[in-house]
Amino acid sequence: MWTADAILAFVLAVCTVGATYRQGDSAVPVPPVLMPQPPTVPTPDIPPTGPFPHWGPGGDLAPYAEAVHPWQLVLAALTALPLVVRRRFPLSAFWAVTLASLAFNQHVSGGNPTLYTFLSCVVAAYSAAVYSPYRAGALTSLVAGAALLGVLHDENFPSFAPGLVPFLALLGVGLGANAMHTWKQRLHALQAEHEAATRLAVDRERARIARELHDVVTHNVSVMVIQAGAARKVMDTAPDRARQALLAVEAGGRTAMAELRHVMGLLTMTGDGYARVDGYGYGRSGGPEPDTGADLAPQPGLAQVPALADRIRETGVPVELTVTGTPAPLAVGADLAAYRVVQEALTNTVRHAVGSRVRIAVDHVPGAVHIEVSDTGGTPAAPDGPGGGRGLAGLRERLAVYGATLHAGERPTGGFEVRAVIPVREHG
Repeated sequence: MWTADAILAFVLAVCTVGATYRQGDSAVPVPPVLMPQPPTVPTPDIPPTGPFPHWGPGGDLAPYAEAVHPWQLVLAALTALPLVVRRRFPLSAFWAVTLASLAFNQHVSGGNPTLYTFLSCVVAAYSAAVYSPYRAGALTSLVAGAALLGVLHDENFPSFAPGLVPFLALLGVGLGANAMHTWKQRLHALQAEHEAATRLAVDRERARIARELHDVVTHNVSVMVIQAGAARKVMDTAPDRARQALLAVEAGGRTAMAELRHVMGLLTMTGDGYARVDGYGYGRSGGPEPDTGADLAPQPGLAQVPALADRIRETGVPVELTVTGTPAPLAVGADLAAYRVVQEALTNTVRHAVGSRVRIAVDHVPGAVHIEVSDTGGTPAAPDGPGGGRGLAGLRERLAVYGATLHAGERPTGGFEVRAVIPVREHG
């Protein structure tokens, strides 16, 4: 496209300069030495007659037009050269061509030069209308440019000979075809951008759901494994304790299923706003209704942190919970993210620090919520499998959406700590 624009501008500039030069050259009279000599004594009272009426008094040749000047040739070139940038800077190119044409036609008007400047103005106006991203500016410029050209009608519009009609018709067809091609390219580009945006949105949603599944499954399954192991160890010696541990496993499983249904409901929302998962509906979408209210429970938040701490205590891990300050309402997503911070930290403690003590501190300060979860260190219950460390990375991504920060690392005195600062936004 750059090459085509450069060729178009160069051709129109050469044609305009050439036509201007030829018109000025034809206006220069033939030198007197090449023409028949006038009468020796002309009669001053009688007008010149005969085959040379342009002879003046004293036998001097009176030229009827001036020769073209170099600056006029430069101005002729400037009426077309700005078309090189007609796609990149369409409005600037339009005004450069229009003003140069107005100035040029004030000194050299009529004939082929005016035709070429008119064509340059047409191409510049077409480019401004098709390629300018500023629709209001383009429309205003076209109206103002047409008004300027219309004021000086005689100088800026060529006289159309019958032989120019086919050329102008072909020019209109070419400009129309180019406009259609340009619009098709823009349509394809918009479709490609839409498809790319859709793929990006799908990838982000998959990543979000993967993080949610990780948080739900990893925590609940880890707790259930610990409680099942404890029940196995005391099943023969302390049946009551084994029974309590198994009840805790059952409760953890129900909690995990409830949270999983929340996540799956995001994937299979029906038109009436209720979820259907694998043929089993919830609410008005049909199918069997849940036999408990867990499926209709809201997404967890900071208000559910005490219950979370109690479930961890039931596994035998000492947990200390401290809540200070006046709680401020958080956005639903930010509240869930705060809960996931505590949940992920406790999951890591259960899996990697058996025998440690855990301290949870939730501090509500003006404009933010500070969460700190730390443990005293211990022995790992099981080595990391594939995907180890994904929980903290997912938490950082989740918190970054709400402008929150997360810090996780080993403590100088031993153990591990997780700290998060979540801003409280008004009307969140």
